[in-house]
Amino acid sequence: MATLQKIRNRAGVLVAIIIGLALGAFILGDLFRSGRSLFQRKQMEIANIDGQTFQYTDFQKKADQLSEIYKMNSGKNQVDESMWEQIREQTWQAMVRDALMNKVYKKLGLAVSPDELYDMVQGSNISPIVKSLFTDRSTGTFDRSNVIRFLKGLETNATPEQREYWLYLEKEISDERALTKYDNLIKLGLYTTNEEAQQELNEKNNIVNFNYIALPYSSVNDSLISVSQADLKNYYDSHKQAYKQEESRNIEYVTFPVNPSAQDDQDAKNWITNIKSDFSTATDNVQFVNSNSDVEFEDRWYKQGQLPKNVDSWVFDENAKVDDILGPYVDGEAYKLAKVLKYEMRPDSVRARHILLSLTANATQQEKDKKKALADSLKTAIEKGSDFASLARQFSDDQGSALKGGDVGFFAYPQMVKPFADAAFNNKVGEISVVESQYGYHVVQTTQRGPEFRKVQVAFLVRNIVPSDETYQKVYADVSKFASENTTKEKFDAAIVKQKLTKKTATIHKNDQNITGLENSRSLIRAAYDAQEPSLLVDTNESSIFEIGDNFILAALVNIKEAGTAPFEDVRANVELAVRKEKKAQYLIAKAKGVMAKENDLIVIAHDLNSEVKTADNVNFTSLSIPNLGIEPALIGTVTALGKGKISSPVEGNNGVYIAEVTKITEGTDKNVAAEQQQLSQSLGYQASNQAYQTIKDGAKIVDKRSKFY
Repeated sequence: MATLQKIRNRAGVLVAIIIGLALGAFILGDLFRSGRSLFQRKQMEIANIDGQTFQYTDFQKKADQLSEIYKMNSGKNQVDESMWEQIREQTWQAMVRDALMNKVYKKLGLAVSPDELYDMVQGSNISPIVKSLFTDRSTGTFDRSNVIRFLKGLETNATPEQREYWLYLEKEISDERALTKYDNLIKLGLYTTNEEAQQELNEKNNIVNFNYIALPYSSVNDSLISVSQADLKNYYDSHKQAYKQEESRNIEYVTFPVNPSAQDDQDAKNWITNIKSDFSTATDNVQFVNSNSDVEFEDRWYKQGQLPKNVDSWVFDENAKVDDILGPYVDGEAYKLAKVLKYEMRPDSVRARHILLSLTANATQQEKDKKKALADSLKTAIEKGSDFASLARQFSDDQGSALKGGDVGFFAYPQMVKPFADAAFNNKVGEISVVESQYGYHVVQTTQRGPEFRKVQVAFLVRNIVPSDETYQKVYADVSKFASENTTKEKFDAAIVKQKLTKKTATIHKNDQNITGLENSRSLIRAAYDAQEPSLLVDTNESSIFEIGDNFILAALVNIKEAGTAPFEDVRANVELAVRKEKKAQYLIAKAKGVMAKENDLIVIAHDLNSEVKTADNVNFTSLSIPNLGIEPALIGTVTALGKGKISSPVEGNNGVYIAEVTKITEGTDKNVAAEQQQLSQSLGYQASNQAYQTIKDGAKIVDKRSKFY
């Protein structure tokens, strides 16, 4: 299944796995069986999308499937927390999309038939997804026979996971085609007329230079503006759409970091000092490091300039020799010893070719032995004179390199899996090795070696300076004392001030995974959403002390914001800023009109307004901004319609009030109405494609309950 590996390499990281949660926590044992079943189903509901309910177990199953695909793509057996978050989000987006769009497709009678799918996979209208996966990157050619050979392999020797992977890709292909059909239906209903194209051309071709006076709002002192409560309320009532808010909660918290004590530092130094003599006499240095160091041995070769400065100057000193030890020395938050293992002349990169005999993840020993025997026989045949390139094209499961006779080009050591890289870098030019990696057996021949440098292999023994149990206990005791003495929000705040602690704030949403600056802080977010009203927060064990990383946290929920229009008092400050801006605009416009009633020369007007005349060039109606002014659409619209030699009325802008006089109008040379019409139509179609799904989504009622489970 080498082509499947090629798909893995090209598809990239797709997703990660869902964390399994105990389902029994949502079941009440004393309910009747039928009632319990209904109650459990309600409790296990993870979403309601436009009236359709979805269960947590179904969501988890889909996420598990995607996690297996991710592991196949990455070659990993586990996924980290950040990838878990990505898979949950991707699963959610796919679930919402399917739920909404399938309704639309059904209503329109839009579908992708089996014959159509066949045509996109191996027929005459190949899907871009299939083309991207089965096109040789070096030649840029797509070979349909590779697809057919791959599909036959799925039927005969693929694992269930590999078949699941292909089904996932087929669904992506089908979904893409369905969405394309839907987008095309919308695009075909849109049209740009000749008149619209001509108007757009006129707007582009009307290019103006102008002089202007800028009266910034910041030039008006707040004391000159009177803002009443009625002004604020009237503005708020007429601009409520601008104050829409998502559901969120505000918390305040104090962090008590658990830092290593002076004794912890001394203990780490004593430990590494005491082990130095054992390290110096060790014969199996790799095993010694892996058994004793806080950081495993890294199999790397360094040339001069690639190591930390203190180690580099020591190890490349003319007197340095194998088994010399440097240290202990401090590097960041650790004590280290460095031991010289080997010096060799080695290249930075090599060129090699290989024949891959792939193995499935669950291959039997018999299958492995059969592939190993074939690899050995190929090695022998090549050493006796058989053509490597011909055998690679005939036997290699890596179709990408097989087309080039097995050649994988030049590569640095870290670019390849370790067994393959070791063989290629240790081989002499022309030498052949057989090695096993997670992909199967490789017959590897090194064909070129780059320039060689004196390199060194170093073993680092690391002892991290970390808090001891005693340090944790001491900090926890202090935090416990603080928590027990300050059980109300009022006492909590007063104690923070008295002890000169730093109180931090955060606005969180129910599906946030972390609070900025606090890794793995989901437990604190869930506690904030479990609370029914502002109060000190407690975790699932009813403790007010949250242990997050190397910190103990005490926190309080201070505000609950429901989705919808923000209450007036919550946005009062923003409303007041907007009203003051309006009042200042009115003040400046009145002042400008008073001067302009007596003067019609822009320079004189500027002088009387204690301002100056500035210039701007090459502005048309489609301009996004004005040089040195920024985004001022009202001024752009005014000057492009003003006419040469005319002075505008005062224009209320984003940052001030403006008075402008057009000094020059240049007519553009673009007269191609047909080309403009085509461009506008394409742009309109692109916008429709992007906005169609979002419009459907915005119009749907989506109840997201993921925060109950994660």
